[in-house]
Amino acid sequence: MLVAALSPWRKPLHLGWAALIAVVHSAVLYLFTLPWIGELVGNMPYIALAIFLSLYSILLGIGGAALLRLNYGFALFPFFYVAVEMLRSSVPFGGFAWVRLAWGQIEGPLANLAPWGGPALISFAVVCVAAGVVGLARAPRLACAFLAVPLLAGLIAAQGVNRPIHTTGTVTVAAVQGNVPRLGLDFAAQRRAVLDNHVRVTEQAAQDGARPDIVMWPENSSDINPFANEDARALIDGAAHDIDAPILVGTLTRDEVGARNTMQVFNPDGSVGQHHYKKYLQPFGETMPMREFFRKITDLVDLAGDMKPGDGSGVVTMAGTAVGVATCYEVSFDQAFRTAIDNGAQILTTPTNNATFSDSDMTYQQLAMSRLRALEADRAVVVAATSGVSAIVHPDGSVSQDSGIFEPAYLEEELPLREGRTFAVRYGSLLQWLMTIIGTVCALFAIYSTRLSGRRSAS
Repeated sequence: MLVAALSPWRKPLHLGWAALIAVVHSAVLYLFTLPWIGELVGNMPYIALAIFLSLYSILLGIGGAALLRLNYGFALFPFFYVAVEMLRSSVPFGGFAWVRLAWGQIEGPLANLAPWGGPALISFAVVCVAAGVVGLARAPRLACAFLAVPLLAGLIAAQGVNRPIHTTGTVTVAAVQGNVPRLGLDFAAQRRAVLDNHVRVTEQAAQDGARPDIVMWPENSSDINPFANEDARALIDGAAHDIDAPILVGTLTRDEVGARNTMQVFNPDGSVGQHHYKKYLQPFGETMPMREFFRKITDLVDLAGDMKPGDGSGVVTMAGTAVGVATCYEVSFDQAFRTAIDNGAQILTTPTNNATFSDSDMTYQQLAMSRLRALEADRAVVVAATSGVSAIVHPDGSVSQDSGIFEPAYLEEELPLREGRTFAVRYGSLLQWLMTIIGTVCALFAIYSTRLSGRRSAS
């Protein structure tokens, strides 16, 4: 993304050309990253989103080219990258954090920086390495430091990941993947079939001798509201009784505020436990911003729901264990799990429904986020998906068990319960804001200096 990378060897790149190069680069990147969005609604919304996201790179190109005109401007570009990434991940409509640079680093040493600054610090480190390559032509010593320090820091940080000293106990968790029918059912029948599948796999786990303390079902595992449908409630209560453990069930409920995407605890004695209303709803999916305006453009807006966000603690208690919940799309938002941990979460879960997106890369991209969140929070994460991939993720980000796509399965494992908060959980937001302010101020100064020097040359 260092659009001005050619300028060490040529004359300074014009800011307009820099913006164009950045936009084209980003558009290609997002078109290859996000095709799964078109699985349900076709290519038009997917292409429109990719192009819209690439427009943020106008700022990145202009600011990057201006910074590179300064003597050591390449060293300031990582700060500005974090600023633009934060903007793209925040506005409008809550932003789109799915395409943050950090998610792609889960298999590399820079992922170990997660407990110290979360995704923002990892993105910063990745761009530092790229900036170091660009800076070799201008300030080789400083550039070498930019190349080496992030990688060295990642390797050193690995020594402090997954420290048992923070373990307070263990809990045996089961993640149930019931799978979904693909063909031959209308929508109402499929909802019942999905619930039946999750009941069946839970009962099979009990018959196989599974003895979990708590059980995680996915988002939308019961799209039939169990508080409004007696049959659905009876099936869920029966499954909890058979497995003899509380089940966290993904369902759709309604209250005086409106429709909710709900994760609800059902206990084996037939009682109802705590719930988590999804806070970070997916715009143009679960909600439809500016519905009347966009309806003038396309009738696809009528496929979007009208869910209402929650405002809870992000934690549900199951058999005495505080479980932090980030439902599907929520895992891409920093505050989802950070708030849960601030409220005492000892273990985390990402219940998700990926069935809409077929066997695309979406489920693997989301799993990478859950793995990075495990590192960031120093907590185990249980991923329960309707159709896969479900996974057991340890506090070091490693996956000990995972399921295939479009197959019924259950995963059971004893996992550590953790206390305490990492530096990222405590101060990650502050660090991100600090980098954003530094990057924005430096870029504005560089743009001002560029315009000033241009006026002097003209005179």
